[in-house]
Parts: sequence; C-alpha cells; structure tokens
Amino acid sequence: MFTPHGPTLGELANQALSSTQTGYDLLAPKFDHTPYRTPDRLLGAVADTLRPLGPFRAGLDVCCGTGAGVGVLRELCHERVTGVDFSTGMLHRARAAHAGAPGGPAEVTWVRADARALPFRASFDLAVSFGAFGHFLPAERPRLFAGVHRALRPGGRFVFPLPAPPPVGSRAYWELWAFDAAMRVRNLLWRPRFIMYYRTFRLTDVLTELTGAGFTVELSPLEEFGRRSDGSPYCRTVTAHRG
Repeated sequence: MFTPHGPTLGELANQALSSTQTGYDLLAPKFDHTPYRTPDRLLGAVADTLRPLGPFRAGLDVCCGTGAGVGVLRELCHERVTGVDFSTGMLHRARAAHAGAPGGPAEVTWVRADARALPFRASFDLAVSFGAFGHFLPAERPRLFAGVHRALRPGGRFVFPLPAPPPVGSRAYWELWAFDAAMRVRNLLWRPRFIMYYRTFRLTDVLTELTGAGFTVELSPLEEFGRRSDGSPYCRTVTAHRG
C-alpha cells in the first residue's frame, strides 16, 4: 500500500491521534509516497476535460495539499494560480514541489486558510479540488460551496472528479464501511477529532448543496475509467457553473 519512502505504522498512528490539521502537518513530508495522493491518471483526465474549455485567466485549487491540482491549473491558466490549504506542512511541501517546476506562465501563490471560510471574492475563473471532501462533515459543505461560489467570477466553474461508490456488498464497500465506522468510534472516544470519511460525499446530496449555493451543475463521465455493469460510469466530473 505504501512505498518504502512512505510513513511508518507508528507515524500513521501518531497522525490518526492528532487533529485533522496537525495530522496533515505531520504527514506532509511523506504524503506523496502514500495512496492518498490523487493519481496522475485522474489528474490528467480532468485536465483533458477542462482543456477545450480554456484557456482560463486565474485558477484556485481548494484544499491543495502538496499541490497536485495546482499542476493541472498551471497547464490551463495563463495569469495566476492559487493553492489554498489549512495545513502549513502541506503548503510547505507544495511550494517546494513547484519551485522551478515546468509549467505555464501563471504566477503561483500559496494561501493558508480554512476552506470553510475562503478569503476570496470574484477572483477566479476556475476552481478545482481533488480528494479532500471527506474532511468535511455534511453540515459543513454548504459553507464550503458558498465560499467557492463567492471566490469565482461570474461564469466561473468549480470542477472536481467524483468516483462512483463501490457496489453494495462488495469487498471495497465493506472496507470503506469499516473505515468510516472506525473513524466514528475514534472521534467519539478521542479528542481532538480527525475528520476523514469516505461514505458521506453522496452525489444526490452534493448536487442539492451545490444548487443551493447558487451553482448550475453538469455531470460528465470520464470514459477512460470505464463503466459498471449497470452502464453507469466509474468516475464523473462534476462541473458547477456560477451564473
């Protein structure tokens, strides 16, 4: 599951017993050597979906982590790209990873902020996010989506991939169920809480919440990931338009 350069079991345990923010500060130096980093294949598929819609002036990576999504935005935006995250450790790694890295002409800046209170207003044409939504409780998502809506200029887009949930009863289904159950028990018994759930980001709820924040939403299949036996895609892009 982890490369030899990834975190040890003890380091993971230390992270899991910390707050969400402190946990990611601790994990940051080795994060890119874990399976938690968004795969390059998925990043490339989203970039391919967005490329015909650009170029864009300014892009925002919400919960940027070590900057994988910033790499996508640097290909698509010609003025500036901003990565925002609440973890100082993750931002430090992102800054180091992109210093001198090949990319487009856009200026890259890094902002430490809570995604539930984004400090931007009508500043971006494109916002993306990869793999971070499990860190938000369902009750927090309306604030998150409203903040992204404010951060976009009229006509801007908020885009993210959304894999289909595993079939009920499958091994993957029970693995995610067990993980979420363990996290709920951990957060009942231990403080500070570490918020990470895999089964709370449901498509029907998310569409309702995005619409409530003022977005118009479109779904597009990422065909390169194939389709399930019922014909539904294994992964979609969600594109939320600000009018």
